[in-house]
Amino acid sequence: MRFSGRANDELRNIEVIPNYLEHAEGSCLISFGNTKVLCAVTLEDKVPIFLKGSGKGWITAEYALLPRSTSVRTDRESIKGKQSGRTHEIQRLIGRSLRASIDLELLGERQIKVDCDVIQADGGTRTTSICGACIALGLAIKKMKLKRNPFQHLIAGISCGIVDGEIMMDLDFLEDSQAEVDANFVMLETGELVEIQATGEKNVFNDKQLMEMLSCARKGISAIIEIQKKILLG
Repeated sequence: MRFSGRANDELRNIEVIPNYLEHAEGSCLISFGNTKVLCAVTLEDKVPIFLKGSGKGWITAEYALLPRSTSVRTDRESIKGKQSGRTHEIQRLIGRSLRASIDLELLGERQIKVDCDVIQADGGTRTTSICGACIALGLAIKKMKLKRNPFQHLIAGISCGIVDGEIMMDLDFLEDSQAEVDANFVMLETGELVEIQATGEKNVFNDKQLMEMLSCARKGISAIIEIQKKILLG
C-alpha cells in the first residue's frame, strides 16, 4: 500500500475549475491531489517571424513555480534574471504537447500563449500542467468560433515510476523523491505517444518494466481524458 493509501495504478483525486480567470480567453485551475496548477490562455493575432505569411498558427507555453508552491520558498526566476534549465525544458514539453493536438493551419496566423503557474507542488507538476493546458486551450478555441475546429485530439500526461521495486502511477513528491525510476508519458486520446521521459534515478530498468509503466500510464491518461471530455464537450 502506498503512503497515500492508493493502489499502485490509482490516480490522485482530480479536480478542475474551468474558466477560473475572468480575463483569459481560456483558463482552469487543475488539481492532482495536492498539486495545483493555474492554466491561462492568451490569444494574439500575430505569429512569430518564422511563420509570417505561412498561414499557420503557433502555440507556446510558459511554466513557473510560484514562490510558496513548495515547502521552502522558491525565488522568482525574474529576480535571478534568467530561467532555470528545468523551467525551459518543462515549458518546451508543454508547448510540444499542445501543438501535437492542434492543426496549426486551421488555427490561422494566430499565436496562442499558455501560462502554467504552479501554485502548489506535490509531484507531477509538468504532467498536471499539460492536462490543464489542454482544457484551457479547448475553452479558448470554443470562444474563437472558427469555421473548422483546429483541435484534433485531446492530450494528457501522467507520471509513473518504480518505488521499492513496484510500478506506481501518478507519483506525489514523497514517492517521486524515493523512486528508483521516474518516467513521464504524454499521449493523445488516440493512444498515440507524443513524448516519453524515463530516467533511472537510483537504478536501471528493463524493457518489461518500461512497457508495464506505459500500460499503467495508458490507463491513467484514458481516465484523465474522460474528465477533459466532460468539461469541453459537456
